[in-house]
Amino acid sequence: MTRLQDIDWTASPSPPVDKKERKIGSLEVLAALLVLLVLFREQLAGLVDGARLQTWTTVFVSVLVQAAPFLVFGVALSAIIAVFVPRSFWAKALPKHPALAVPAAGLAGVALPGCECGSVPIAGSLIRRGVTPAAALAFLLAAPAINPIVLTATVIAFPGRPEMAVARGVASLFVAVLMGWLWLRLGKQEWIKLPHRPELDDLSKGRAFWAACRHDVMHAGGFLVIGAAAAATINVIVPESWLQSLADNAVLSVIALAVLAVLLSICSEADAFVAASLSQFSMTSRLVFLVVGPMVDLKLISMQAGVFGRRFAFRFAPATFVAALGIGTGVGAILL
Repeated sequence: MTRLQDIDWTASPSPPVDKKERKIGSLEVLAALLVLLVLFREQLAGLVDGARLQTWTTVFVSVLVQAAPFLVFGVALSAIIAVFVPRSFWAKALPKHPALAVPAAGLAGVALPGCECGSVPIAGSLIRRGVTPAAALAFLLAAPAINPIVLTATVIAFPGRPEMAVARGVASLFVAVLMGWLWLRLGKQEWIKLPHRPELDDLSKGRAFWAACRHDVMHAGGFLVIGAAAAATINVIVPESWLQSLADNAVLSVIALAVLAVLLSICSEADAFVAASLSQFSMTSRLVFLVVGPMVDLKLISMQAGVFGRRFAFRFAPATFVAALGIGTGVGAILL
């Protein structure tokens, strides 16, 4: 039997057994929302009977349906880059001088048949693999606007006006390269704050691939939903009569379509058909719409904030908007 004097009263108490701390994440929130939607589906169905709510729902679903396949494609390609492509590949594939790597990365966007939703996680993965941020950002901006699918869709949307596709490709590439060089000049590394990634090196290639996919889907996908909701809200609020009154002013029409491209958040594979339908506006203003949209819109700003951090998005998006507006207007005045 242990006596009181035999007990070491100075010893530290045994540490409590660690229990896995449970945190409420986006997956749990999504599951809860789905449960609420099922429980209150009858009440919600009555609310959606209104014309405005029906329009909001249609736009919201359309943005998600357009963007989701390319988001999945981008996330998968991002995971492949993160897991299977060695860092040494990028040192050989791109010029060593950062100023030359920027236009090379911008031209590489021709090979990616995707939209802006896929380019965001890919650019984040490129930075993680050692690519200079300026080159990755040039790729981010160029890929959604100059790839063959987007340019072909532009030719089809503007029959008899192939110069519109040429002007779109030229202006978009100029903006992407300019923003990459601008980042080299003024950008700061601390502005980019990539979210914490799971440690992939200790996993097998297959498990690391799926871990990277799940991580990017949770980050980029959540912000895509937020951006789609914001775009749908703007579609309901902005009256169509405002657009008609703005089309009569040459300067205001360009600015109006640039802002409209940000608000509507249309996928770059479909925005050419929307621009073609805005026949009351000049060709130059519609070109600006096509240049600004794939580079700066509500869902893209939200996704950039989720992948690169808010400090980056709130600096990069306004600068890109100004560059796209100015270069789009200049190229339109020359080629259209």
